Amino acid sequence: MFEALRFLWNATRGYRLRPWQSPYLRWRFETYTGKKAQEVGLRDFWHLMVTERRQLLRFLGWVGEMKNYAVASER
Repeated sequence: MFEALRFLWNATRGYRLRPWQSPYLRWRFETYTGKKAQEVGLRDFWHLMVTERRQLLRFLGWVGEMKNYAVASER
């Protein structure tokens, strides 16, 4: 869970109080949904977070696994 929070913290750097304006998250939103990044607003962002929360949690779990692999390979 810590790795998921760390990813979100890093992905929203500079936009933590308004994550829907983060260029990185806008790009991810665009690649996931096909909607243009410039058109993403608060409503779109929260709609995606609510409707795709299982996929988001799965992705964040994967991020944690990849981080663990990276740390293990550094040893």
